[in-house]
Amino acid sequence: MAATASPAAGGMDGKPRTSPKSVKFLFGGLTGLSAGLLRQATYTTTRLGIYTVLFERLTGADGTPPGFLLKALIGMTAGATGAFVGTPAEVALIRMTADGRLPADQRRGYKNVFNALIRITQEEGVPTLWRGCIPTMARAVVVNAAQLASYSQSKQFLLDSGYFSDNILCHFCASMISGLVTTAASMPVDIAKTRIQNMRMIDGKPEYKNGLDVLFKVVRYEGFFSLWKGFTPYYARLGPHTVLTFIFLEQMNKAYKRLFLSG
Repeated sequence: MAATASPAAGGMDGKPRTSPKSVKFLFGGLTGLSAGLLRQATYTTTRLGIYTVLFERLTGADGTPPGFLLKALIGMTAGATGAFVGTPAEVALIRMTADGRLPADQRRGYKNVFNALIRITQEEGVPTLWRGCIPTMARAVVVNAAQLASYSQSKQFLLDSGYFSDNILCHFCASMISGLVTTAASMPVDIAKTRIQNMRMIDGKPEYKNGLDVLFKVVRYEGFFSLWKGFTPYYARLGPHTVLTFIFLEQMNKAYKRLFLSG
């Protein structure tokens, strides 16, 4: 009696077969990738570009850097501007990553970020692309005031200590400090922003009134320290991201100055 090939092991021709479930599992982790890339291309480049330009213009003629408060103000300005530019991609990202957790009849099924932006505009109107813009900008103000200012201040402190020179090691240490400060400062506003952008309509009314309403309800029903729930994994994600961001930024700034401003 001839043996029958198992579908899991392979077909009758001996070639392995990949089930639809396996394909779905494989690519499920890539959901929202296009939206994430567009968000970085809009939000991150805008905020870092504005911060770098303003920081250089406000540096004294003798090379004295701006004070910490001025650095924080520059970071707030850069963050708010970048957040406004990047909000549409942020809305698409939140929806696309949350889609798989919704019941089948409530899923939006966006194909990619551009399909999401077009459908949101057609089905819900252009203003929906900036839904949650205020808490997003509030988060960006806090994050960038903490991240950019703490990085610049940490880097300055390390250089003034005499134990570091302006190299990758200094940038690494300063950015790790910056990531720690940013995590502590940004988690509460990040919770508010995410819940507002992903909120449902209940009996024709939005689930939350504003960002403060989110924070009050979280503290009331989940506890004060729930605002920092998941601190360690959040820092484990934000720390390397911050390190890579500033190391690449420093190297690109050096390359730009060497290639275009040295003459």
